[in-house]
Amino acid sequence: MQLKQSKRQNVKLRLGISGPSGFGKTYSALQLAYGMTQDWTKIAVIDTENSSSSLYSHLGNFNVLDLSAPYSPERYIEAIEVCEKADIKVIIIDSITHEWNGKGGCLQIQEQLGGRFQDWAKVTPRHQVFIDKILNAKCHVITTTRRKVDYSLDVGGNGRTKVVKHGTKEITREGFEYELTVNFELVNDQHLVKASKDRTGLFANKPEFVINASTGKKLLQWCNAEPLADNTIQDRINECLSVSQLMELYKQNPSFQKSHNAHFAKKKEQLKKLINPQNFSTNGTSTHTKRD
Repeated sequence: MQLKQSKRQNVKLRLGISGPSGFGKTYSALQLAYGMTQDWTKIAVIDTENSSSSLYSHLGNFNVLDLSAPYSPERYIEAIEVCEKADIKVIIIDSITHEWNGKGGCLQIQEQLGGRFQDWAKVTPRHQVFIDKILNAKCHVITTTRRKVDYSLDVGGNGRTKVVKHGTKEITREGFEYELTVNFELVNDQHLVKASKDRTGLFANKPEFVINASTGKKLLQWCNAEPLADNTIQDRINECLSVSQLMELYKQNPSFQKSHNAHFAKKKEQLKKLINPQNFSTNGTSTHTKRD
């Protein structure tokens, strides 16, 4: 055992894109992947969606591995290993829903074993090996997941049972998104996304946006950024010459956002005052300058 200083270099991104059919999961994943590689030949799509990725062949010469039923965890793992051996830089698994809810997937395997609760003792370990393979892959991995409307039956005040809609949920085993670096949720058929999970601090609580190649480039820059020491971050805050520069520093260093929040806020106010025209007279002299 040996302690070492934490670094983000060589960390591989685990990204998720979820949404209903037709919302642009495959296209968004390809845009992300290209932004991360700038080389279509280093991208591979494990396609379980009836070769839907081929609809975007005009984008570039990316690789496709068509995966047909049965969609067992082991066949997904084999496909990932084929991509790794081919020195692929970004694997897109489009989609992981079939591993859970497709023909030969985990739900069907459990049903074929008898459909009893105790049968999950044989299925869960196989599913976990699949998840572990994604998390430990030698390259960046982008997964797409279908979403469906989630309903429940509730009893109203009049004693009658009614159907209640609870938005949408991913069609895979619950909790998968917590394993990801960032999980993007497509909110409409105009390809707008929001981050439902974000460890980078780049997208959390931000307005909805459309994924493009620059999104992937931004994620790769975050992934390769050298983490700053505590005293270095204070110097970098002081050196900022604009609010935009300060906010970029803030976004790139989520681990310091809480501990240095007051320092960031103070510097932001200073920079705002510098660009406020009311703080200057017509001849360029600050209105707050004391005169003897």
